[in-house]
Amino acid sequence: MTFLSGIGTGVAAVVQFAAVVMVAPLIQGVIKTVKARAQRRLGAPIWQPYADLAKYFSKTEVVSEQSSWITTLTPYLVFGCMGAATLFLPLAGAAPLGGAADLIVLLALFALARVFTVLAGLDAGGAFGGMGSSREMMVAVVAEPALLLVVGSVALRAGTTNLSQIASRFATQGLYLLTPSHLLAAFACGLLVITETGRLPVDNPDTHLELTMIHEGMLLEYSGRSLALLLWATSIKQVVVISLFVSLFLPWGIPLTGDFPAVVLGLFLSLGKVLIIAVALGGIEMLVPKFRLFRLPRFLLTAFLAAFLAILSQYIIR
Repeated sequence: MTFLSGIGTGVAAVVQFAAVVMVAPLIQGVIKTVKARAQRRLGAPIWQPYADLAKYFSKTEVVSEQSSWITTLTPYLVFGCMGAATLFLPLAGAAPLGGAADLIVLLALFALARVFTVLAGLDAGGAFGGMGSSREMMVAVVAEPALLLVVGSVALRAGTTNLSQIASRFATQGLYLLTPSHLLAAFACGLLVITETGRLPVDNPDTHLELTMIHEGMLLEYSGRSLALLLWATSIKQVVVISLFVSLFLPWGIPLTGDFPAVVLGLFLSLGKVLIIAVALGGIEMLVPKFRLFRLPRFLLTAFLAAFLAILSQYIIR
């Protein structure tokens, strides 16, 4: 009997959910610390995101009189979607959802959370919320099809859309995994990681300037516990998206057996890769300035074209 089957699927799901949810603010703190050190600033402590969440949870909510049930429901729905997305990740060798860990369903969770966040930005009738929502949909109209093409490319090669099976099959291929199709898909997914996590040069999560904000514009009407849930969900999505990149394109080290030492080692390796990519994101933000809004389609179309070429090369280069 393997370790995962011994502890049970339910316990494994709870452990992975708790691990990702609790680590997510720390990853956010790591990125901010890397940026501060690169700018030769002391910066906030690496634990500052936890203190911010505790502060928001302790404050009273102020809700606009113009808002409806959408504003009230959205923080809980978005947090639930991101929490469910953590169960799709094969961090310890196999996703807790097993055969149900389908990439198409994972992308649907992302889309559902995005739609309700956009609706919530429009719901209160504020100018900044509407501006942020319109910009978010402008990004999504290219980013989501590009992400689907990336998923299609890796699914064609693996013969399945199940994330656990894809990671397990890719982990056994070694350097033979690095085909032109795989490298193109990895490049496209790398650009989409920056987009989906709202990092520079696409968005700046550390500002509320009218000319630069996208995601933050949709959250301006929130306060208290609702704001805390949305910010926490954003940091969870960041870890999920980075982990998705790791599972698809850096699968080496994922445990292929279910014994306890392999599972623990695989979990630490997966979180280590996430941490390295988080540091890289902080470095990229120091090297690349914020794009003007009307340059974003060109950036996203680059990812779309790379993902499309990845699929074509599956049939051209064999």
